[in-house]
Amino acid sequence: MSSRNGTTRRLVVITAGMSVPSSTRRLADRLAEAAGAALRARGMRPEIEVVELRELAHEITDHLLTGLPPGRLREVVGKVAAADGLIAVTPVFNASFSGLFKSFFDALDRDAVAGKPVLIGATGGSERHSLVLDHAMRPLFAYLHAIVAPTAVYAASADWGPARDGSPELLERVERAGGELADLVSGRLPARRPDRDLVPFEELVSGG
Repeated sequence: MSSRNGTTRRLVVITAGMSVPSSTRRLADRLAEAAGAALRARGMRPEIEVVELRELAHEITDHLLTGLPPGRLREVVGKVAAADGLIAVTPVFNASFSGLFKSFFDALDRDAVAGKPVLIGATGGSERHSLVLDHAMRPLFAYLHAIVAPTAVYAASADWGPARDGSPELLERVERAGGELADLVSGRLPARRPDRDLVPFEELVSGG
C-alpha cells in the first residue's frame, strides 16, 4: 500500500557529516526523532531511514564522471524520490553546504523532490555560519521546487553543551521544526508563529 494512501509516512534523512561520530549526524538524528514523534502524535506511523553520504562518496564521484548513479546510490536516489518528506543536514564548508551534499542532490532527477516537504539543518563551529540556511540551502531547495519547512535548524559547537545532548534553545528549535515537517507531510499547514521583532502598526504611526 502506498504510504500516501495510508497512515505510514516515509522520511529519508540525508546527512553529510564526514567524521564518526559527527555533530551533523547528531543533529540529523534529533530532527528525525522530533519529526517521528510529531507524526505519531498526529496518528501516523513514521518510517525513517538515515543515509550517510560519506558512505556513498565514491559512488557520488562516479556519478559526476559518468552521469549514471551506480549501485547503492541509485537505490538511495529512488528512496528519496519515493519519500513523503526529507530531512537534509550538512556541515558548513567555506560559508556554504559541503561539496558532497551538493553533489548528491545533483545526482537526483530534476523533479525528484518537487513538491516534497523538506526540513533543512546545518552544523558549524560558530553561530556566524548560520546564514548558510537562508543564503545557500533554501535557494537550493527552492530551485528543486521542494517545500521547505519554515523553521530551519543550525547547531554550533556551543549548542551541544557539556552533556552533548543539546541546549534547551537548540532542542526547542528542533521540536518546532519537527512539528512543522510533520504538518507538511500529513497535509496540514504549519501554524504561523508571530515575528518577535514585529512592531504593531499603531506603534509605528505614533512613533512609540
